[in-house]
Amino acid sequence: MAAVGLCVIVLAAVIVGVLRNGPQAAAPLIWPAIAALVLNLAVMIAGRRRHRQVTRQLRDQLNTTQGTRRQPARDPLTGFLNRRALVEDATILLHDAAQRDMMMAVLMIDLDRFKTINDLHGHAVGDALLARVAGEISKELPARSLAARLGGDEFACVFLFNPADSKTVQHVAERLVSRLARPIDLDGTALRISASVGVARSDHEPTSVESLIRAADIAMYAAKEAGRNRLNWFDPAMARSLHARNELETALRAAIPAGQIVPFFEQQIDLNTGQIVGFEVLARWNHPVHGQISPDRFIPIAEQTGMIADLSTSLMTQAFLAARDWDPSLTISINISPVQLRDAWLPQKIIKLLLETGFSAHRLEIEITERALFENLPLAQSIIGSLKNQGIRIALDDFGTGYSSLGHLRALPFDRIKIDRSFVQAIAEDQDSAALVGAVASVGASLNLPVTAEGIEDLAAEARMRALGCARGQGYLYGHPIDAANTRRLLAERRLLNASGSATDEAHRRIAG
Repeated sequence: MAAVGLCVIVLAAVIVGVLRNGPQAAAPLIWPAIAALVLNLAVMIAGRRRHRQVTRQLRDQLNTTQGTRRQPARDPLTGFLNRRALVEDATILLHDAAQRDMMMAVLMIDLDRFKTINDLHGHAVGDALLARVAGEISKELPARSLAARLGGDEFACVFLFNPADSKTVQHVAERLVSRLARPIDLDGTALRISASVGVARSDHEPTSVESLIRAADIAMYAAKEAGRNRLNWFDPAMARSLHARNELETALRAAIPAGQIVPFFEQQIDLNTGQIVGFEVLARWNHPVHGQISPDRFIPIAEQTGMIADLSTSLMTQAFLAARDWDPSLTISINISPVQLRDAWLPQKIIKLLLETGFSAHRLEIEITERALFENLPLAQSIIGSLKNQGIRIALDDFGTGYSSLGHLRALPFDRIKIDRSFVQAIAEDQDSAALVGAVASVGASLNLPVTAEGIEDLAAEARMRALGCARGQGYLYGHPIDAANTRRLLAERRLLNASGSATDEAHRRIAG
């Protein structure tokens, strides 16, 4: 604007000068006029460019806003609402419920073991299955229900109900669990899944849609932990339990690298000679504040969160270092989680630890449960074969509680069978348990597989296991699991440390004295 004003003033001066004094009077003003014109032209060009930039920015912003509003409200695979649309529509429905003295129910549905379907049959089959599941869910929902796919294999359903007829919600949830447990036929292939369902209702829980979804989600995870293929109602105690679990998970992440998870050793006894022949390694958590935490609490968390590999590595390293100068005849047995058996590199990781610690592969026995073995039998066979090639022994743990058959025992190169403690401890009162233990011992003998009986707690049980043909036993009769230092003292008393180990202990005693 200043340039335009300057230009006008200069031109006016030129015109006035020409009118008063003739053309020669305008000569001194020609160059200022030209400069003003050039400046004005430059300003106009710059202003126009800036105008275009601002216009483009405003247009882009408007398009973005309109695009957000135009985002699809439905999942393209199932036709169900997406999460954003569910929250928006459910909020309106919740307001409507308040006006009509109705209540809202929120059901969270998560398919059990859907990942296995994807892995075995491919993602195309998985997608087709999700679409069919959506159709099955729709068949069980009341009128005016909202159904959404929140992502992956997780669905949500929202509907209103009369609080005077609260059983409606229970019946809907039960029918969903029942329907989704039926086989689903896809191009001639019968796929079997199940669902875990969590339920929350607005007359029991906070009355925002997001809080209801969160409550139903907590209940759904409780259903999964209780065994899957079931429904669970939200209870405030679940939220407290989840909070405690999350705190334990956080503490566990710090505990593993800090060395708080340590090996304890449980004696394994030759039932014919009474001599110690080895130890089973058990994980114990010595928490600096809460003391010793049961493995039943932290092992499942480690498996669910992927920490089990690091925990196992730490435990094996400590156990190998503690046991490497024991008598060479003593073995140690270490349990491998089903989660670890999904790792094709597991044999290489174990062998690396053996090399780093100097522990002999021939003194190591890996225990694998039946359940872990048959989740992916071909991979398990490959892992077991690799371990056996290095001289590591393999034991089938908790035999009798899973799915083993004689064919599996013949097909897989086991070195030992371990009978679950539940059968050993019930043998005095339960003839079926006695028959099972005897049958397992006979099968072991026919296949040249020694049998270890777990859970021996008294001399009578020991005598029965010996009479039935079990070669080894372990249990509280022989002592509770103890830490590495106390195990070392026990072995020193029994003269089961090798020469270097005994010399080291003697040196330590002299220094202490």
